[in-house]
Amino acid sequence: MSVWFVTGAARGLGAEIVTAALAAGHQVVGAARHPEAVTARFPDAGDRLLSVALNVTDEAAAHAAAAAAVGAFGRIDVLVNNAGRGLLGAVEELPDDAVRAVYETNVFGTLTVLRAVLPTMRAQRSGHVVTISSIGGFTGSPGWGVYNSTKFALEGLSEALAREAAPLGIGVTIVEPGYFRTDFLDGSSLHVGAGTIDDYAGGPVGATRQRAADVNHAQPGDPAKAAAAIVAVVDSPEPPLRIQLGRDSFDAIAAKLAFVAKEQAAWRDVSLSTDHDDVG
Repeated sequence: MSVWFVTGAARGLGAEIVTAALAAGHQVVGAARHPEAVTARFPDAGDRLLSVALNVTDEAAAHAAAAAAVGAFGRIDVLVNNAGRGLLGAVEELPDDAVRAVYETNVFGTLTVLRAVLPTMRAQRSGHVVTISSIGGFTGSPGWGVYNSTKFALEGLSEALAREAAPLGIGVTIVEPGYFRTDFLDGSSLHVGAGTIDDYAGGPVGATRQRAADVNHAQPGDPAKAAAAIVAVVDSPEPPLRIQLGRDSFDAIAAKLAFVAKEQAAWRDVSLSTDHDDVG
């Protein structure tokens, strides 16, 4: 039995991860802006669930939530950085305040929670960090550029963290979901740029906006299955650094890897030509 600390636990994928972790016999700290919503969602969890208040952009709240977790269960074995928000719009369209807001939650909020929880894992010399990234954390899509950039940032820092923390007994797994049938495309999670530029409306950005509206609550992925997969991956003997969830994510990332390999091969000579002549 492990102690899971899940951010964004009141709804969506976060709530499903709480469900799956409890079903697997684990103890869970469900962190959310409104912890009473977590408690209400899991009335039968008893003392295996601790609901804590957490706005991930609040450093003091993150440390208080981590302390409450250790006070209740004695340790934190798995941290799931799930809390996040979306932002839809062409890169040029999005104003600075909207861009900064999504970075505050997705990037700086994740760092805030990491700084609060990692000291406990270091003291234990054990633990596992799960970063909920996205299909858009590995491949960029029109209309999602700023959101993509936050998830690219998370993947870069998670790769580095994996190498930094491995000698301390702490593992890292980056989860890259595709489109899952949650409320991510609702106004509660997805923010759409207020201003639009006509030049982008008839192109791929306009198509992305329309698809986001059309696919909402009809996404192909099952969040309950995704959550069960995440718990199974973390509980496995050798969790991967990176895993895609959903056929759409798997196929898109495989296609990008093939594209990068093809482009590298085509431009190999130019790439290698820039070394000093005395370099092997």
